Amino acid sequence: MTFFLLVFILLYGSLHYYFYAKLTRAISLTLPKRLGLALVLLVLLFTPIIERSFVRLGIETPARILSFIGYVWMGVLFLFFVAAVIFDIYTIAARVVSCLSRKDIARIVPSPRLSFFAPMLLAVVIAGYGYTEAQDIRTEFLTIKSSKIPVHAGRIRIVQISDVHLGTIVREDRLRSILHAVAAAKPDIIVSTGDLVDGQTDGLSRCRILLKDVEAKYGKYAITGNHEFYAGLDSFNRLMQDTGFKILRGEGTVADGMINIIGIDDPAGERQGLSRLVPEKELLSQFPSGHFALLLKHKPLVDKDADGRFDLQLSGHTHGGQIFPFRVITRMVFPLNRGLYRLGSGSRLYVSRGTGTWGPPIRFLAPPEITVIDLVPDH
Repeated sequence: MTFFLLVFILLYGSLHYYFYAKLTRAISLTLPKRLGLALVLLVLLFTPIIERSFVRLGIETPARILSFIGYVWMGVLFLFFVAAVIFDIYTIAARVVSCLSRKDIARIVPSPRLSFFAPMLLAVVIAGYGYTEAQDIRTEFLTIKSSKIPVHAGRIRIVQISDVHLGTIVREDRLRSILHAVAAAKPDIIVSTGDLVDGQTDGLSRCRILLKDVEAKYGKYAITGNHEFYAGLDSFNRLMQDTGFKILRGEGTVADGMINIIGIDDPAGERQGLSRLVPEKELLSQFPSGHFALLLKHKPLVDKDADGRFDLQLSGHTHGGQIFPFRVITRMVFPLNRGLYRLGSGSRLYVSRGTGTWGPPIRFLAPPEITVIDLVPDH
């Protein structure tokens, strides 16, 4: 955690310094104003850390206010950085061309003022749109035919939620909208593929009621994501127990005698000895091979030894990039980034864009989703 904080402060602090440098080039500020600006940016830099400290101390309302301000700013700053770097690249390219051609092209080179205010305006506009996009929960439909689904069962409907991140920003209002969409789909099975919670679960009493009230004929199942370990495994276990979700941590179950549902524990708690890591091949082999095998795994990584031993893997974690062009980075780390993929030996992987938001309550070109998967007989 110390290493993570140091890296976070270094990277996030660099973005703040870049913003400071661009602004002070665009506008002439006196020394007191520069110091004031630096102080404000310093507070914004450490706001996520201060907010987490408030949460741990039970200071809920200030934590929620700080969280909203700090994470909205994080989104705006990221968008500003991307747009401003594009301006910088253009400016450098124009100057190189000017040097090589020995022509004065000063008219097409943006001024320092334009190079700051144009990206800033663009960032604010996109962030505003992205805030509304984050509220617009889409329902994605997927139909999978399988000879392992008995004819008498007809259609079996699975509804997946992922990366909801219940915490200081995503609260009962958002969860109510999510679960309304889930209930409207009339699920036979509900699965949460990790990061249902973002931080401590002590202040989520209303969310507990909502999660408890949503129903599914063949049960509700959840697995751990990395944030379940950050939030505290014991409190997450209590939340799931109170709301009727069965947690699958390196284990599985057979739903209604027809579908193997196997959950893989996220390795985030491995250093603390909390993750139950079981070889997937070994785990999958413990269940009837004639049943449809549903594998729940937070990160969209496929174990080559297990490929072909499951029919469908449901994952999340990437958020589909959440704020474009961050998708470019997530795709580098997780090439199977969003949507449906056909794997070898007849297996499939579906990666959800996520249902909530982490950090900035903003999504851009990556709307939140619940996923409705219909399993139908193929006879």
